Amino acid sequence: MNWKLALLAFGMLFLAELGDKTQLAVFTLATQHRQPWPIFIGASIALILVTLLGAFFGSFVTKHIPASILQVAVGILFIGIGIFVLKDALPEVLRVYLGNRN
Repeated sequence: MNWKLALLAFGMLFLAELGDKTQLAVFTLATQHRQPWPIFIGASIALILVTLLGAFFGSFVTKHIPASILQVAVGILFIGIGIFVLKDALPEVLRVYLGNRN
């Protein structure tokens, strides 16, 4: 077992998931139902299954596509998503902030 790799995966996922929509959804469920244990168990199982799918799908894909090409493709995909989000959000931000200054 490569514990260094396991700790790296843990650290990256832990930091990436802090404050994301999944954590906010769990938080909302807990505030609505006030039963943290069933929510924790259900959310944990869901996260385990999603992570399992990602790990095995990633392992399968890298057998057919070199990792360097995947890294570039994922980088381009993230940039594309960022541009899409900015395209929708930026006009509203500019309207609010520039509108308040005039």
